[in-house]
Amino acid sequence: MPEIAGPAAAALSSLCPDDVIFLRSLPKAELHAHLNGSIPIKTILELAQEHSHYSALTPEVAETIERLRSGVILNEIFDFFPLFPAIYALTSTPEAVAISTRAVLQSFLNPASDGAENPQCAYLELRTTPRATKYMMRERYLTVVLDEIEMYPATQAALIVSVDRRMSDLDVEECVRLAIEMKNNGRRVVGIDVCGNPRKGDMQPFTRHLSRAKGAGLGLTVHIAESTENTTEDSLALLSCRPDRLGHATFLSDELKALFFADIPQPGTECSLLSECPCIEICLSSNLLCKTVASLDAHHIRYYLKNDHPIVICTDDTLPFRTSCLGEYAMLLAQPPLGLGLSRDDVARVARMGMDAAFLRPHHD
Repeated sequence: MPEIAGPAAAALSSLCPDDVIFLRSLPKAELHAHLNGSIPIKTILELAQEHSHYSALTPEVAETIERLRSGVILNEIFDFFPLFPAIYALTSTPEAVAISTRAVLQSFLNPASDGAENPQCAYLELRTTPRATKYMMRERYLTVVLDEIEMYPATQAALIVSVDRRMSDLDVEECVRLAIEMKNNGRRVVGIDVCGNPRKGDMQPFTRHLSRAKGAGLGLTVHIAESTENTTEDSLALLSCRPDRLGHATFLSDELKALFFADIPQPGTECSLLSECPCIEICLSSNLLCKTVASLDAHHIRYYLKNDHPIVICTDDTLPFRTSCLGEYAMLLAQPPLGLGLSRDDVARVARMGMDAAFLRPHHD
């Protein structure tokens, strides 16, 4: 279990032992975790030590590693993205990717010690953008990640292939093609994600590739309306592909909600298709620490809870945000201002919604 700090740690420390036991016992799905943002700091430091044996770390990489070790302070969401070149520098070889993926999977899916604690989550859909480096091509990158994921049962772990908003049309096409081919070859690829700096990219050209992925049977999740700089046109392009899940949706306008959520069944009735109920991937610590929301009281999760809209609670990037699945769920149960003050029944219902939103859907008869 990763060490946590900040809002998640404050919420968790405010709970009584019985509440913590309750949260640990809940089967939880982690559906929005980025591989390179979830590498344990211990693994980062080990990779840095190994890296220094064959190539001196640049001052920029060394500085970022120290920031990650001591705790990152962000003034806005756009301060977050410059952290990743240093992480990518440490994970540029197939061997480093394998080590990192293994460590992330263990941190989410393995009991903390001798089976004494439940794992962070019961099911993980890990996401990553295929990278080409001088040591490997994108296909090799995905193969290495999948080799580690498939060490776990299908009921525990699967892969979402991310495409970055900064990518060229050819790069997006390649990533989607690889995802479809690997799925068709029996590899455990279950979805496509759109991620990256919200300021970058034109989403309209992406739509034909995303639609092709959906047509091939892959789930679709998109980071949407993360910042006030995301335009209505940007959101419309992504929503036109009828994504199954939405990442963050922090600033999704009321007009777009009304337009695209109009076909959601009334509370208490079943959705016939996931696309009728696009589950919102909520990352509380991420939003608070990136300052896209001012407080839990102002958080958009309240809108989705009030309107009985499907949500799943996720960590986003455990490394810079120093959180865990348990810490994020603690913010649901803890009393205000440290948490939302939900009842145990409501928290359990949120956990079930998350399990139901999995692309692999291994939890249904």
